[in-house]
Order: sequence, then structure tokens, then C-alpha cells
Amino acid sequence: MTLFDDGEEAVPKPPLTVEILQSEAAKFAEIESIYGEPTLYGVTDGKAVGTYLEHKFRVHLEETYEFELGNSASGIDFPSLNIDMKVTSVRQPQSSCPYKSARQKVYGLGYGLLVFVYEKADDDERRTGCLNMRHTVFVEKERTADFQMTRGILEILERDGNADDLTAFFQDKNLPVDEIEANSIADAILAKPPLQGYLTISNALQWRLQYGRVISKAGEVEGIHRVR
Repeated sequence: MTLFDDGEEAVPKPPLTVEILQSEAAKFAEIESIYGEPTLYGVTDGKAVGTYLEHKFRVHLEETYEFELGNSASGIDFPSLNIDMKVTSVRQPQSSCPYKSARQKVYGLGYGLLVFVYEKADDDERRTGCLNMRHTVFVEKERTADFQMTRGILEILERDGNADDLTAFFQDKNLPVDEIEANSIADAILAKPPLQGYLTISNALQWRLQYGRVISKAGEVEGIHRVR
């Protein structure tokens, strides 16, 4: 138990949960949408805007809740909840994430995503920048695979496809795997088919994630929640 300077015991903060994270994200997005920030005036660098918003949301949560902060080892913002936070512009809702395995396109990233989608406008009179939070979406980890990859796999299985059909499909889709890994993934799929994913994941040194589909499907399909 933490003690204040006067010797009184500090009241412990409640633990952050997935449900609370979504609730606080909705409140935060509503407040942020009407807040004018002088340091954002004239800023066009999306990375700078993202860093600002991510830091501000973490501080907002730290004031009330107890949770593990992300670091370079964990690679995600809320490791105790297995959730990463992404901030992106509505003009081109996308971001990057570390590449770990080609299986992420099939079975998902391995963690959930809290996605803030903003539209930035500057107030020249007040010399402030405002982030109108257009969408706040939570994607459960089970739905973070690539849409076209998982749809194609599930269609092959529905047509009684076998391992050869799957490996041929991987080749057509340029899944970044060698022959041994392709066969291994095909066997894994036959034993445990993936769920339908809703991200668009482009091959690169880092995965390029595109969120247009999860924005449009939020609240309509299981595992994709429209937070605000």
C-alpha cells in the first residue's frame, strides 16, 4: 500500500479491464473532439499526431487505473490486456505493426486493436489544432487476420479443398513463406480453420494495416466493436 507524505494510506487504483478501456476510450474521444491543442497547430505529420494522442490517452488512464505500461519488449501498448493502440487519419486509415510471422495474416496479429481515427482541423484565430475523433473501434484479436486471405481459405475449405489447394492459394496471394512453412500452415488450417479476419494486411518489412473495413463493419459483425 502506498503512503502519502502525511502518513495516510493511498487508495489503490482499480485495475484496467478491456471493458473499462473501451468505455474510457469513448469518453476520451468525445472530449478530445472539442479540445483545441496549441502544440498541434500547423502539424501535418501523422506520426507526431499519433504520438501526442497515444501519450495523452495513457496519461488519462494512469490518473484513475492501474495497468502495465507497454515497452519495446512487449511491443504493444497494453500488454496486460493484450491490446495495442493505433491512431490514424480518416483520410487514409492505416498504420504499421511489427512483422512476426506470415501466420498473422491467417490467424491474426495475436492481440486486439483499439483504433482512434481522427480528422484534424486548425483554428487559425485561436492558433490551435483540433482532432475530431471520427471513429473509435475495438477489434478483438480473433478478428485481426487479413480479410481476403481468410475469406479465400474458408471458401477453399467449404469446397472440400486440401493442403495442395491451400498452398497454391498462398502462392497466388504472395504469402511470404517458403515451401516448408506453407505446408505447415496448410496442415494447421486443416486441423483448425481460422476465423474470418477484417483487416487488410499488406506485405512489407513491417505489416501495413488498413482499417477501412473494420470501420465500416464495426458494430455489425462479432468481434468488432464501435466504441464511439
